[in-house]
This record gives sequence, C-alpha cells and structure tokens, in this order.
Amino acid sequence: MSGVTLENVWKRFGTTEVLKGIDLAFEPGEFVVLVGPSGCGKSTLLNIVAGLETLTEGEVRIGDRVVTHVPPKDRDIAMVFQSYSLYPTKSVRRNITFGMEMRGVDKAKQDKSVADVAALLHIEPLLDRKPAQLSGGQRQRVAMARALVRDPDLFLFDEPLSNLDAKLRIEMRTEIKKLHQRIQKSVIYVTHDQIEAMTLASRIAVMDQGHVRQFATPDEIYENPADLFVASFMGSPPMNILSGRIVDEGGLAVEVSDEAGPVRFPLPDPLARSVAGAAGRSVKLGLRPETITGRDGQQRVADLFAFERRIEVIEPTGPDTMLITSLGGEELIARVRPEDRAQVGQPFAFEVNMAKAKLFDAESGRRL
Repeated sequence: MSGVTLENVWKRFGTTEVLKGIDLAFEPGEFVVLVGPSGCGKSTLLNIVAGLETLTEGEVRIGDRVVTHVPPKDRDIAMVFQSYSLYPTKSVRRNITFGMEMRGVDKAKQDKSVADVAALLHIEPLLDRKPAQLSGGQRQRVAMARALVRDPDLFLFDEPLSNLDAKLRIEMRTEIKKLHQRIQKSVIYVTHDQIEAMTLASRIAVMDQGHVRQFATPDEIYENPADLFVASFMGSPPMNILSGRIVDEGGLAVEVSDEAGPVRFPLPDPLARSVAGAAGRSVKLGLRPETITGRDGQQRVADLFAFERRIEVIEPTGPDTMLITSLGGEELIARVRPEDRAQVGQPFAFEVNMAKAKLFDAESGRRL
C-alpha cells in the first residue's frame, strides 16, 4: 500500500488558476474523498495524481516515489471513470482481461484474476455478456473489476456513481465501502455529493475555487466546520446560517433582527468565551436542522432556547418532517418528529439546542 503526498500543487490553464497551492498527505490504506461544487478543481487534482494532467508547479509522490513527470502507466494506479468506458464489442470477461493481455500476463493468471474479482463483485453470471446487456450498476461493477485485476497500490474513482439512479447509488456506495474494507488499498474518490463523501471517507478534503477549505474526518467536518463554506456545503439539509450581532444583557447572546421582533439566542459558555468582550460584533450563527426541534413541554434543561415563528412550508420525509420558516430574512429549516403537529401559516414553538450552535466571523467566514 502507498500513501499520496501533494506539495504546493498549482494548475493553470492560461491565466486561469484551477488549483492554488494544494498541500495534502494521504495515509496508506486511507479512503480519501475530494468533494466540492462543480468547477472547484477536484477532478483536475485527481487527474494530476493519475498523470492525465500535468501540473504547473509542485510535486506529487505516491509512496516514497516522486511521480510528478512519470507517465500514468508507470504510476501503479487503477482508475474508475464516471462513464464506465467499457468496450462495447467485447464480453465482460474480455473487458476485464484486455489490459492484462496488452501487458502479456499469462493466461492462467488472467483466469485466476477474473475468477477472484468476479466473486468479489458478484458478477460471475455476467462474464459472457456484452456491456449492452448490463444495467448501469452491473457496468460499474465491471469497470471496478477491470481496475481491481491490476492489483495497484492506489485506486482513483472519478464520480463513479453519477450516472446511476438514486437506489443504485446507495447500493453501489455500500459495495464500494465493503470492497475497500476487504482489499484495504488506498483510494482517492471524487464526488460532488456530500452524502457520498460522508458515508465513504475515512477523511474528506472539501474543495472550493481551487483551494482545500478543510481536510478532516467526516465527524470533524460535520461537527466542527472550518468556515461558512464547509458548514453550508456539508449536510443535508444544509446548516442554517443567520446574520446577527453579539449583545450583552446579563449574558452574551446573538441577536437576530427580524420584522416580527428581534430574537436573542443565548450563548453557552464555550461559545460565549470565543466572543468575550465583543458586544456589537457582527457574526453568523450556524444551526443544524436537527438541533431545531418542536418544543415538547417537558422539563427544560440547560442550553435549550425556545422561540415561535409561523410555518411557511412543510416537507414530510418519512422518519422526519422538515419545517421551513423565516428568521432575519433567512430561510430556517427545522427537523422535527412526524407526530409534531404543524400547519402552514400557523405559529409553531421551536426549540434550539444551543450547545450545538456554531459561530462564524461575518467578514472572513472563519469559525470562531
């Protein structure tokens, strides 16, 4: 197994800077996901690791080997693409073995490799079919099988599930995670889907406009986002972001101005310490939807804050119901229990767990 190190990686297309000084180090055996919106540079970064793109500045190492100028075929990698890239006239078996044939691998070894990966990916009954006879999920399994028979040090996945329907994406996501647990090889995986990133990764690199905003475990990124971009991008529904200012009226709070009257969210001690002496400072208050629930009338505990607003939209999802209201000119989403009674246009008593709240600087966007 090999890790990957990227040092001060820049990529320019003419005067356009696509990657801007990326520094990342992936441990051997890690499942690292590059996630971000379209145009953030994640696929370009993957292609630089693969050798399909040349970098403008910087260095790429796979294990202890500098591969910055090494051709893709000599990097000991295997890549799985979004489009499957299967040969339509060849059987599944020949699609899997074609690379080995080109490298002159002995026939007995080819047969054993095909048998092993077919069993691993549950595609034994498909070996004599052509790609046109396969479903999207089956084609993606064949593409993965073709990568696996190379037995590389590093696997690269470029949005491999984007062409699948929602149910298949969930199934294939589980298969990819099981596969990584079995083979324990290093994986770099590109996606724009933050749910894929959260469920698959051992660590996530959140990218935006050619920069890595945060590189950490899924839990760390979700619970302690580095800035407003990470906070709002990672999470479904996204984190609620409210504009407010610090006030001190016997205790620090964030006051959110609203046409129905200001709402003052009291800050628990850890957050209060981060803005001590900053009364009047403009901040952004971040609240995950699951930290805003319906008031249940039971005994109050520390750090819970209740307020009332009219419901504008109700979105049942089955296990939860999303209630959408407005506060301070911003949309606010709460995740409540299905049995909580709510009607559009009627006031609803919300309750916020302020121990889970996040504060961000209004100008820089950095978490306080």
